[in-house]
Amino acid sequence: MHILVAGAGIVGISTAIWLQRAGHSVTVVDRAGPASGTSHGNAGVLAAGAVVPVTTPGLAFKAPAMLMDRDAPLFLRWSYLPRLLPFLRKYLSYATDAHVDHYAKSMSALLHDTVEQHQALAADTPAAQFITTEDYCFGYATHADFEADSYGWGKRDAQGVQYDVVNGAEYATYDPIFGDVFQTVVRCKNHGRISDPGAYVRALADHFISEGGTLQITAINDIEMTNGAVSALLTDDGPLTADRIVFALGPWSREIAHKLGVKVPFESERGYHIELTNPSMMPRAPMMVVSGKFVLTPMRGRLRAAGVIEFGGLDAPASRAPLDMLRRQVKNLLPDLQYDEVVEWMGHRPAPADSLPLIGANDTRGLSYSAFGHQHVGLTGGPKTGRMIAELINGRAPNMDMRAFDPSKYQT
Repeated sequence: MHILVAGAGIVGISTAIWLQRAGHSVTVVDRAGPASGTSHGNAGVLAAGAVVPVTTPGLAFKAPAMLMDRDAPLFLRWSYLPRLLPFLRKYLSYATDAHVDHYAKSMSALLHDTVEQHQALAADTPAAQFITTEDYCFGYATHADFEADSYGWGKRDAQGVQYDVVNGAEYATYDPIFGDVFQTVVRCKNHGRISDPGAYVRALADHFISEGGTLQITAINDIEMTNGAVSALLTDDGPLTADRIVFALGPWSREIAHKLGVKVPFESERGYHIELTNPSMMPRAPMMVVSGKFVLTPMRGRLRAAGVIEFGGLDAPASRAPLDMLRRQVKNLLPDLQYDEVVEWMGHRPAPADSLPLIGANDTRGLSYSAFGHQHVGLTGGPKTGRMIAELINGRAPNMDMRAFDPSKYQT
């Protein structure tokens, strides 16, 4: 079959490679090219234990105070609030213990073997050099802060996430860079890191092309529908048709999904990073700074601080406040750090109201498929998502319960 994959981020490129390996002719369509969005700017962590959503019980009561605190990790462009409110009501309705358990169980099935999934995807390609295996650490300023976070760790316990809790002094014998900043550090096992996410996805895309795949750089402006199913992508290069179409457009997926009848409540969740080039010191493993909800990750020649949540839509420019917060936090954590320059970035995460990605067929005939909505774990879950989409197109049921991710749950 000839298959179109709309989107050249980690999910789209992973899908294209697995389809190619199954013998299909595949064309990836993207307006800017591989890793031009979130797949470039993420924290680079293969977060196998990321099974707790942002929407935990009590969020609605905590959020207003966080929005007023310039060092809290939640931001809002107030001019966007009227447009955001319908989504926000739905989003906060999922801040229940029952939904957290549902999310944790579903996402554990998707993410638990992320390192192995990346290794299988990148095997025998130049992209393999970017994959490393190490602990993913969570740093708490005080042990009381760790104890206050017991709800999330209990949910991870229930899903079998393995981790060690150590005091800051013990962790400093492994990595002295943080000194006595953290009283308690949690070291999550069976995790990994991508040392340069943008270069990694581009290397995977180059491999896809070298194996005969096609990358078409053009804007997707609309879709054509025939008998209730998508029949073409309408692009700057004209209509593109195929036997099957996969939509992996990340935060730009909502409009097309709604036209397909997949009326998912959906928003762009804006994330930020700063990169310090040629830093004078580097952490040995990715560190989640829990107080600021951002990750310090060693990259090739750079130290990246990535994270933060801002609701402000797809069109507005980057805000100063999240970037300034990251700068302050890094300065406080590593006051003696020196570097050549700071590079700032803002990108968009695709955020369904229930925080669960959509992975599966959009119509009963299996003519088009959704593969988007991974929120904070697109890099982590991309290769397995691509493998599952390929299995579905090949007529095989993936070896896991897919109901939580089924686009049909939103069909109207």
